[in-house]
Amino acid sequence: MAKKKIKIKKVFDGSVLVSDGMIKHLPYILFLVFLAVVYIGNRFSAEYVIRKMYKLQQEIKDLNSESIATASELMNNSKQSVVLKESNKRGLGLKESTIPPTKVTVESSDFGDFE
Repeated sequence: MAKKKIKIKKVFDGSVLVSDGMIKHLPYILFLVFLAVVYIGNRFSAEYVIRKMYKLQQEIKDLNSESIATASELMNNSKQSVVLKESNKRGLGLKESTIPPTKVTVESSDFGDFE
């Protein structure tokens, strides 16, 4: 089997593409081109997903920080001293109770009618 040498002139003028050998291998070449296009498309979609994941991770970090800050502010604002200051500032007329709370005890016999 003697191999034919492809001359540079035939490559540049395009006559190599219409030769019998190239036409015989055309389905295989088209399949390889199809695989290359699928590979490139897959890579682009993977990069898009990675960029989107990174943005979502950053958003999660930001929202987590905001949640912690809001919880801290809520803890501070719910202190008895802060509530008293705010009620005085707004003129609600609320006063702090000086009487300590008492424990209410109920006998079980008092619930006889409700059972």
